[in-house]
Amino acid sequence: MTKKSDTIKVPGAQIYYEVQGEGPVLLIIPGGPSDTGAFDMLVPHLKDRYTTVVYDPRGNSRSTLDGPPEDQDVPRHADDARRVIEAVGGGPVHVLGSSGGAQIGLALTALYPEHVRTLVAHEPPCLRMLPDADEVVEGMREVQETSRTTGWMAAAAIFNKLIGMEDYEPPQGELPPEVQEGMNRMMGNMDYFFSHGMPLAFYEPEVDKLRSGTPRVVIGIGTTSAGQLAYNTGVALAERLGSEPAVFPGDHGGFGGEPEGFAAVLDRVLRES
Repeated sequence: MTKKSDTIKVPGAQIYYEVQGEGPVLLIIPGGPSDTGAFDMLVPHLKDRYTTVVYDPRGNSRSTLDGPPEDQDVPRHADDARRVIEAVGGGPVHVLGSSGGAQIGLALTALYPEHVRTLVAHEPPCLRMLPDADEVVEGMREVQETSRTTGWMAAAAIFNKLIGMEDYEPPQGELPPEVQEGMNRMMGNMDYFFSHGMPLAFYEPEVDKLRSGTPRVVIGIGTTSAGQLAYNTGVALAERLGSEPAVFPGDHGGFGGEPEGFAAVLDRVLRES
């Protein structure tokens, strides 16, 4: 079960990915400024049942761009995910997407359904699902402009208030060295995310395609993130899909805060497919 890493060349970028475990393939797509390190706590609870494939989305950490940064494009991200699936043997595979990674997973499923067996989209920030979508989108545009003119830390303050996490405090305590290393690495992605990543939330999932039932699409929400923006968008999307969301332990990042419980729910959902 040794972890293996590799890279593939895609149009405009190079994608870094990690593979470990055995069993059906589970592709994990990080969101926002995250990379593979966001799931270092979760994967150990899955690798005895799944071959986990986690990658750094283009522009984050070790998935370097060929040119200067530009606004992120969800269908392009979906094509990257498709190419990663093909690089590890092809689909259909299970997919877990978190936050912006859930948006990518939704686009992957709509555009390349033959590559997906089951998609679990955990708290996708699909702003277009909200009744006040225009107002929230405008707020995200302010975040992006602030990052470009004043810096990402000023943008982060606006962003956290907009998504309902201005009072969020990360879990306290000493982290394993590899987890801390990943956290430090992901901090280097903040400027790129706040300056160019807001379009991840502007993407509107293709509900008519996703309602077909093939592939199976499950929306995930956290037990402690009720009232936050991504929880609300997840619930709204599930309603549009005519399904009940799966409830996972923890908050928007429950896979890191409560990895064992998160893995148990994820395994149950995937085994239902």
